[in-house]
Amino acid sequence: MDERLFFPATERNKASIEQVLRKYLPKNGFVLEIASGSGEHGVNFQKRFPGITWQASDPEVLHRKSISAWIVHKGLEGKMPQPIDLDVEKKPWHLSKDIRFNLKLIICINLLHISPWSCTESLFEESSKQLKKEDLLMLYGPFKINGEHTSSSNDLFDRSLKSRNLKWGVRDLDAVDAVARANGFEKLEVIEMPANNLSVIFRKR
Repeated sequence: MDERLFFPATERNKASIEQVLRKYLPKNGFVLEIASGSGEHGVNFQKRFPGITWQASDPEVLHRKSISAWIVHKGLEGKMPQPIDLDVEKKPWHLSKDIRFNLKLIICINLLHISPWSCTESLFEESSKQLKKEDLLMLYGPFKINGEHTSSSNDLFDRSLKSRNLKWGVRDLDAVDAVARANGFEKLEVIEMPANNLSVIFRKR
């Protein structure tokens, strides 16, 4: 049985995210992807950037099965490790010595708005413990700027999210940046992306 999942948003945004990664990815080492979902991003970027090791993670069993199936489908069994069970809010994160020693970048795609604010706090708290000085944390998704939505579609999206779960919602970038700074990160660059999304790069001080 084919256990691969297909997420339409991944197909739409993978090319634009790849362009950002080309600027910031290290030549080697581990990239830890938080909440990898279907695994489509992970296998795509592993093939595009063969020098690095893309470590996918997700707390959902069905997602991890999908990631594993995608790894096999793309013939990456000898290169890309199996996904790990990681829940951002379950602290501390239990990462292998190999990951901890070689970790260069943590990436989080489309998670903060479909999780409680405590997830954002945990992401920066734990990333600060795992990353070394000058290492990077990259976020992708919709954000408010100065407390305002950047488009009417993001406003509608925010309302839809909150109708599903009051703890969800499009985050204000200033609030996220405050959490980042409190955990030893500095905002390096904010990049406008298609469909009113942003890529935000933080560097560990």
